[in-house]
Amino acid sequence: MSKQSGTSNFLFEGSDWNFDTLSRVYDAIEKVALEDLKLDVYRNQMEIISSEQMLDAYSSIGMPLMYQHWSFGKRFVYEDTLYRKGRRGLAYELVINSNPCITYLMEENTMAMQTLVTAHASFGHNHFFKNNYLFKLWTDAGAILGYMDFAKRYIAKCEERFGLAAVESILDSAHALMDHGVFRYRRPPRLSPQKVQDRVRERLEYEEQNYNELWRTLPQTHNEDEEAEVEDNAQDRKRALNLPEENLLYFLEKNSLVLEPWQREILRIVRVIGQYFYPQRQTKVMNEGCATFVHYHIINALFDKGEISEGALLEMLHSHTNVVMQPDFNDPRYGGINPYALGFAMMQDIQRICTEPTSEDRDWFPAIAGTGKWRETLLEAWENHRDESFILQYLSPALIRRFRLFTLGDKADEPFLEVSSIHNERGYEKIRSSLARSYDIGAITPDIQVVDVNMLGDRQLRLQHNIRNGIVLEENSRDATLRHVRRLWGYDVSLVGRDNATGKMVYEAAAKAR
Repeated sequence: MSKQSGTSNFLFEGSDWNFDTLSRVYDAIEKVALEDLKLDVYRNQMEIISSEQMLDAYSSIGMPLMYQHWSFGKRFVYEDTLYRKGRRGLAYELVINSNPCITYLMEENTMAMQTLVTAHASFGHNHFFKNNYLFKLWTDAGAILGYMDFAKRYIAKCEERFGLAAVESILDSAHALMDHGVFRYRRPPRLSPQKVQDRVRERLEYEEQNYNELWRTLPQTHNEDEEAEVEDNAQDRKRALNLPEENLLYFLEKNSLVLEPWQREILRIVRVIGQYFYPQRQTKVMNEGCATFVHYHIINALFDKGEISEGALLEMLHSHTNVVMQPDFNDPRYGGINPYALGFAMMQDIQRICTEPTSEDRDWFPAIAGTGKWRETLLEAWENHRDESFILQYLSPALIRRFRLFTLGDKADEPFLEVSSIHNERGYEKIRSSLARSYDIGAITPDIQVVDVNMLGDRQLRLQHNIRNGIVLEENSRDATLRHVRRLWGYDVSLVGRDNATGKMVYEAAAKAR
């Protein structure tokens, strides 16, 4: 490894940086990451961008290639205003789950910060993206950039051919349903960019050959005998449409009678993007915890080897401390549990349990306590868990005490709150389970499914919200979202909320044709 000239063995001195220094520091970080921590990463691609480019990346959900939409511009103005007024800082880096793994570094960063974020993103996040089972099952890092390039060009062509307003209208409705446009229990097929374009061409040709304008003009039938017969065959109808279906965008893309082929393809594009980000929503604590632990270990290793100065280390630790700070519940900055704080603390706690366990640790974690194999334990955890299962398996009583966690029982018919779980053996189990459930996407995302539609009758799309724990949808946003479903479906849409436990109907809502 080359060193700077002179008597200093430091990789860099001062805050200024250049590409030679970045390369030298990258090599030193890579050696610790691969040889000491045994990380396995994609090839790295590092790009230097300005603060304005970072804001632009913020506004377009962090993708290097993204189609245009007014919501991205709105968010850019909002973030830019806060940044210019000093009310919000910018991320020092942005990392893309792709192969090669792309890391954006801010040109305004000092060399110490470039060192920190390279270790954090180019090795911590990179390893997690490549090895965690959710990302391996649900995303294709090698194809996402090619697909995004196709999506950007396709939507731009649609805007030229059909007009900006028509395309924005479809994107508005698709974005409103993006959280309900993912497959949660079956992996979507992986397509190369060339296969995607071939499929688009085949779909257009098929629909143009089979489209019949008379389908739109057929009058609705009101024959009671025919309606009774259709109702008798409701189960067959549902089987034919694979109902119930939780992926609303997928159902609308495949079955809407009013969408043009280009509109269906736009729905698919939004679905693919939503599916791409689905694993990240389930691994926020683990992903940030992994990256934070990695950068903390690497910068300390570099300092121990005499390759960075005390001043550089202190600058990096100052930033690190800000990132992992957990405000108290009565602090104005409190916004819930900081995923960086919880994730990093759990990674360090696993290291402690493996190397310096207490008797309590040996009771709770007999498989890893005192083994000294903290690297192997962390690598296994990063590979095989998501936030919910990771917390359920590895959150220790010691960490529960450190974060001063407890659970509250909040019953609607009671005028008070009850502290239902405290720091005892039974309480630790309940606190861990409650915290794990709060990170379960399946539990916190409303369960809304297509349950029925009579394609030969009134064509009304019937949705059902399976209500958990008495939590209903906010009325204004619910009705606004139903109008988006109505726009994509083309006919009346109804939504029924049913209590999961009792099966009782709690509310009804509808979006009807004007």
